[in-house]
Amino acid sequence: MSARPGRKRTDPARRVAYDTLRAVHAADGYANLVLADLLAERRLVPRDAAFATELAYGTLRLEGTYDQILVRASGRRLDTLQPAVVDVLRLGAHQILGMRVPVHAAVGATVDLAAAAIGERVTGVVNAVLRKVAQRDMDQWLDELVGKKTGLEAVALRNHHPVWVARAFEELLGDETEAALAADNDSPRTTLVVRPGLYERAELVAAGAESTPYSPYGAIWTGNPTELAAVREGLVGVQDEGSQLVALVLARADAPEGPWLDLCAGPGGKAALLLGLASSAGQPLLAAERLPHRARLVASALRAFPPRDRLVIAADGTAPAWRAESFARVLADVPCTGLGALRRRPEARWRRRESDLADLVPLQLALLRSAVDSLVPGGVVAYVTCSPHRAETEEVVAAVVADGEVEVVDAPALLPEVPDAARGPYIQLWPHRHGTDAMFCAVLRRKSTGDAR
Repeated sequence: MSARPGRKRTDPARRVAYDTLRAVHAADGYANLVLADLLAERRLVPRDAAFATELAYGTLRLEGTYDQILVRASGRRLDTLQPAVVDVLRLGAHQILGMRVPVHAAVGATVDLAAAAIGERVTGVVNAVLRKVAQRDMDQWLDELVGKKTGLEAVALRNHHPVWVARAFEELLGDETEAALAADNDSPRTTLVVRPGLYERAELVAAGAESTPYSPYGAIWTGNPTELAAVREGLVGVQDEGSQLVALVLARADAPEGPWLDLCAGPGGKAALLLGLASSAGQPLLAAERLPHRARLVASALRAFPPRDRLVIAADGTAPAWRAESFARVLADVPCTGLGALRRRPEARWRRRESDLADLVPLQLALLRSAVDSLVPGGVVAYVTCSPHRAETEEVVAAVVADGEVEVVDAPALLPEVPDAARGPYIQLWPHRHGTDAMFCAVLRRKSTGDAR
């Protein structure tokens, strides 16, 4: 049923945010990819694009909190409502509680959106629930939700995280836990990376970018990065500074001469930086990605390099398409829960479950062991996750070290310019300390034949 003739036309920014949420929840889409496609397709002016981005990402980041508020405000379980209505209510709640949108405008525009996207029949419930939401501000709602809860459970609620995620952070950070959780709720700035050998950071700075504090290849950009011809041409990419730093660590480690391998290369950001670094060192890089469509994304990320250097294959890292002992350096940036990138992947904190570790950890072990087998004696592997969780990081590394084939390299010594990044012999970056994703990096060297068991 369409909106009645007298109703206002749906605001295009709100419609983009709504369509993003529906793609995330109905089709398991990734918000960053869906939103980028919608913004390009619908050509919103910069102000509307910024509003749509904040509305979609902010709603997804705080979704678990909004769902609890909506249950209280509506007096019913959310599974008794259409999923599309729930998404509309979430968007309205974020405008009221998380953005500086006047209540009458937030409610009115959200009701219009519901009428246009779903039908007039749902406008009454949307209007009624959102008016109840507006009776309290966020702090008052949080006070009600927290109630008599104390300790980590209360901290997680007030900072819009599942308790299991907060617990994983607390095991590593102790008193810094709340600061880390709060940092996850901040919108990250857009960080660019130049392709070494093809473009210079000074050119980005001359165009108005700000140099990143740690990565010599990064720059912070305000605005839409596709405005830059260098980005459109593949000479510059969008990449968090933490991802740049772990690639740099692999390049700095002492290793024999020989080819480099990116074992899990999709979607290609680290592969592009590594290719520039490998080429500068006179070495080839092979980028491998299991899924063909993601391998095509890697090839696109490398498109500015000469064709002879763009060695990309679709191959499963756990069943290598290359001979053992073929590479001097390997990057194993393995699939993980993504708990360190919750700022950039807003849907991940509510989509992921602690039970996901049961499937991910065996895969991570298999990939790291495959990476070790791919190394020549004396070669190095950088084991990288965008999760700080112990099960995905030091416990995986410890299990592989116990095999007797590798020794641990002092990774923080390879990144001396970054303060407070040491987690024992490993690197651990944090949003609240470094302004980066919470990247973990361990560097392992394969022992010579005589040293291994």
